[in-house]
Amino acid sequence: MSEFARRRASACAALLALSAAPAIAQNCPDPESLTRDFSEPLATVRYLADDALEGRLAGSPGERCAGDYIARRLRALGLRGGADNGSFFQTVPLTVASDPHGGASPVTATTTGRNVVAVLEGADPALRDEVVVIGAHYDHLGLGGSGSLAPGTTAIHNGADDNASGIAALLEAAAQLATGPRPARSIVFVAFTGEEMGLLGSAHFVRNPPIPLDRARAMLNMDMVGRLEDDPLIVYGVGTATEWAELVERRAAEAGITVALQPDGVGPSDHTSFYLRDIPVLHFFTNAHGDYHKPSDDWDRVDADGIARIATLVARIARDVAGPEISLTLQKGAGAPAGAPSSGSGAWLGTVPDFTPVSRGVLLSGVTGGSPAEKAGIRGGDVLIRLGDHEVVDLQGFTDALRAHEPGDEVEVVVIRDGREVRLKAVLGRRGG
Repeated sequence: MSEFARRRASACAALLALSAAPAIAQNCPDPESLTRDFSEPLATVRYLADDALEGRLAGSPGERCAGDYIARRLRALGLRGGADNGSFFQTVPLTVASDPHGGASPVTATTTGRNVVAVLEGADPALRDEVVVIGAHYDHLGLGGSGSLAPGTTAIHNGADDNASGIAALLEAAAQLATGPRPARSIVFVAFTGEEMGLLGSAHFVRNPPIPLDRARAMLNMDMVGRLEDDPLIVYGVGTATEWAELVERRAAEAGITVALQPDGVGPSDHTSFYLRDIPVLHFFTNAHGDYHKPSDDWDRVDADGIARIATLVARIARDVAGPEISLTLQKGAGAPAGAPSSGSGAWLGTVPDFTPVSRGVLLSGVTGGSPAEKAGIRGGDVLIRLGDHEVVDLQGFTDALRAHEPGDEVEVVVIRDGREVRLKAVLGRRGG
């Protein structure tokens, strides 16, 4: 099963469990009792990765406790709420549909979660309406389910690296930016929910932005930044703006961090939602490890000093981009397609899925620049319902249809566009090629 299909199936199962369960009173642990012996950024990881939050499943009481904690921390820095009516919370519908049996009626589940949004207002009256977004997701897997890489267990998945570490770095970067000279442009901090369910929180944010997206100059995303140690920091997205590589390398050298730069602007984390809206992005990542999506991803395994160093790097890059001197030049179509490995021989179309439920097929949020999908005329907003001779009823069906073909095959692609069927021809590419 593909990563996108697995996330969707896991999300549907999780939401069905939440919607079927009786209402549970929210009883959040006291932060002081858990963190009094810790300094930041480890204190944040310690709180968010505590068993009492039960894995921070999006829409759960544990997620709500985590959101309250993050909002309190941002408010204490003197930031204002950035959601509707000055609130720190943006309600996010968490609705997914899964059709794992290929033709059965879709199973749909619905609940709500919250993005946490805060604003540091810029100092320049002429530029403060322009923004730099710094984001990280705070939800995780709860008790696991099909998204877990420890199948069969019902143990709490605390997600210390994925992604309590990113939230700890976000809060540390916010503290540095709030206590130093205010940058010319405003900075919007967003803790996203629903990332593990398919980027639902960030997708909702860009569809319903508290600030007009044409004023967003860049988005910096931190997802799994807790295992730096002596390894390179992987920075995706440097191909999305002409100026990124020089800026990242210079600031990383000042911070004493070795970086491995990757051009990709599209990948399985929240920066994708912004790049598909033509906003330059960076994604900071300290690489996968054996505890990924397992109960063993706990607070005592993170590199707190590494999180702090990454937060400083992100704050400095954000301050640069939020200043009056730098203007980023967007580069479209940067890097590999979502979910594609760096090598391999499978067929590739180059579509990017949107996880908003549809009754049939796969809704697309966009296509990768230069891909077979773009050349065929497939667009964001299309609903893909057939590939060659294969009906596409869901993401797993789409994955199966691709696996039935070889690179170089010419196939008919049928999509629903503006309520009618459109038939297109595509020559499939090579995955990772």
